[in-house]
Amino acid sequence: MEQSCWGNMPPEILREVLITLEKSESEWPNRSNVIACAGVCRNWREIMKEIVKTPVFNGRITFPISIKQPGPPDNIIKCFIKRNRSMQTYHLYLSLTNALAEDGKFLLAARKLRRATYNDYVISFHADDMMKGGSTCIGKLRSNFLGTKFTIYDSQLPHVGTKMKRSCSARIIGPRMVSPSASVGSYAVAHITYDSNVVGYRGPRRMVCVMDAIPVSAIETGVGVAPTPTQLPLSSLESFSHFPFFRSKSNRSDDNRSRGLPQADSGALRLRNKAPRWHEQLQCWCLNFHGRVTVASVKNFQLVVSPEDGCVGAQNDKVILQFGKVGKDVFTMDYCYPISAFQAFAICLSSFDTKINCE
Repeated sequence: MEQSCWGNMPPEILREVLITLEKSESEWPNRSNVIACAGVCRNWREIMKEIVKTPVFNGRITFPISIKQPGPPDNIIKCFIKRNRSMQTYHLYLSLTNALAEDGKFLLAARKLRRATYNDYVISFHADDMMKGGSTCIGKLRSNFLGTKFTIYDSQLPHVGTKMKRSCSARIIGPRMVSPSASVGSYAVAHITYDSNVVGYRGPRRMVCVMDAIPVSAIETGVGVAPTPTQLPLSSLESFSHFPFFRSKSNRSDDNRSRGLPQADSGALRLRNKAPRWHEQLQCWCLNFHGRVTVASVKNFQLVVSPEDGCVGAQNDKVILQFGKVGKDVFTMDYCYPISAFQAFAICLSSFDTKINCE
């Protein structure tokens, strides 16, 4: 490709200009100017990729790959989800204001696909392309028949050195992954389990998330880091310029998969829902969502590090992900390190699914 004439600017001047722009355009929608600069030419793109830090360091979602990178450790990234019951679709937005769900920037979309013995939630960068095998699909969530066990599949490895189990239906041909069944997402990166309620226990749901791709060391101060991918798969990059990410704004068989579920000593991070307390005056179970949840719902939850991982004190009480209802079909989703927006969204989608053996 021919290099743009703008690419001939002196590198020192160009870098200073781009650094100033990146600092000034700190919030969306103005942050789209940073994206525009990255699309001018190869030189601009490489410099901008060096300047823009990952969400771990700056707490900002900039490029599409940011959605698969861990959130910041010291603060939360506030998002919300809008559900369309008739279409069985779910849209994830980044909150742009302090309002719970009035204004937001589109990040991801998901569509529920019903099957005879399980349900699939296909997750995509594009709200109008949520078919399995689509070029903008980045993963999926699959449930068992009872809706008590879920597996999150990613279309790519979390990072180069990771060794994950790939779906048996997928195979590599050249640089691409091809699946006869057009399966989206080939690497199991997390497992979610909801406790069965066979004795009629009347209380909140109890869930455990085993993050296969995240080691326990990622949450220990100064020890290890969560996997951070740096680029998207080739299939997604083909339609990179068509992502609504840059412009949109809101007004089967579980037996085989269970074999790959990490045990307690496998080193995988385990998250468990925070136990609520019983409020005598209100006669209900309560959690402190700090104003981010306004409607009581069985779907509401907060995830913290499981005690089995040996974390104590503040680290054990820190909320990694919280999800709750604020309207008829509107829910807030706040997350932080070491999980990503994609992983958080998939976990929240599991809460929407019908649970025959839990309710």
